[in-house]
Amino acid sequence: MFFSPLYTGVLEVQIGLDPEAAVEAPGPRALPGRVVVYGTSITQGGCASRPGMCYTNILARRLNMEFINLGFSGSGQGEPEVARLVAQVSEPRLFVMDYEANCGDPDRMRRTLPEFVDIVRGNHPGLPVLVISQIQNPLSTYSEPFLRSSERLRQIQRGFVEARREAGDKAIYFFDASGVLGEDFDECTVDGVHPTDLGFLRMACGFEPVFREILRL
Repeated sequence: MFFSPLYTGVLEVQIGLDPEAAVEAPGPRALPGRVVVYGTSITQGGCASRPGMCYTNILARRLNMEFINLGFSGSGQGEPEVARLVAQVSEPRLFVMDYEANCGDPDRMRRTLPEFVDIVRGNHPGLPVLVISQIQNPLSTYSEPFLRSSERLRQIQRGFVEARREAGDKAIYFFDASGVLGEDFDECTVDGVHPTDLGFLRMACGFEPVFREILRL
């Protein structure tokens, strides 16, 4: 399995092989289609030590599925213009929204989340959608305004999903990621925000059962 750089464009790829190595066609995926993940610099993989340690790539290996990582460092705020581009990805099997960390303003989340989902679903009716809240942030331990904002953002996302499900949409899900790094979450990031390899591993371990349940793997 080959993972391209997380923050550098690829112009040329060269692969070295041992003389006795064999080149064979890859085996079948667990399921056809792609898992499409939209989000922030955390989603993109900052600050993994190597591409394979981004949580989406860990999950790609564990689930044996193709993942399309649409993490946008410093952006990823649920813009409808981006949603229209994301909706053009072919053969999605699951669409994941993981952009709370860059949304910031609860009003923006309340405005952008329904529109983004509707735009993507417009091209892919019935596509399963998973909304994931932000992982732990140390600011929540000592900043009351930040804690209140985080709780409000989480409530908005959960409430949106619950309202859609009550209206009959059983293909939309919410996962609260505020505890996936564990009690020692301060050991899992470079700067209190962006995960290390340990942080990404814990994210993958926390997300894997949810992905498996939705994808029925």
